[in-house]
Amino acid sequence: MVTIGLYVIGVALMVALLFALVWFVFGRGEELPPIEKGTTLTRLPRAGIEGDDVRRVVFQQTFRGYKASEVDWTLEKLAREIDELRAVVHDLRARDELASGVAIRSADPESTPSDRPDL
Repeated sequence: MVTIGLYVIGVALMVALLFALVWFVFGRGEELPPIEKGTTLTRLPRAGIEGDDVRRVVFQQTFRGYKASEVDWTLEKLAREIDELRAVVHDLRARDELASGVAIRSADPESTPSDRPDL
């Protein structure tokens, strides 16, 4: 009986020493302080959002789903980026149409200066 008791005490001391060694080597496992209210960990670049950026978005989960403010912020940011890109596409198309219209008029042999009304 004494042998079993000494064995249990020896194993307990070895476990305690191993725990203390791991605790000092790898740290105490302190938790980080909580983030401030209203702060989000959801990240997107300021401009030039790419598909991979959107695929990496992760929302904080709450009791009934995702945190609505994070989802709203992300959707607003994506909507602004899409609006900016569509405006650029519209401007480029208008410039191409204008350039092609000028090129067609200058290449049209039937159009002569006498065809234009006098101003």
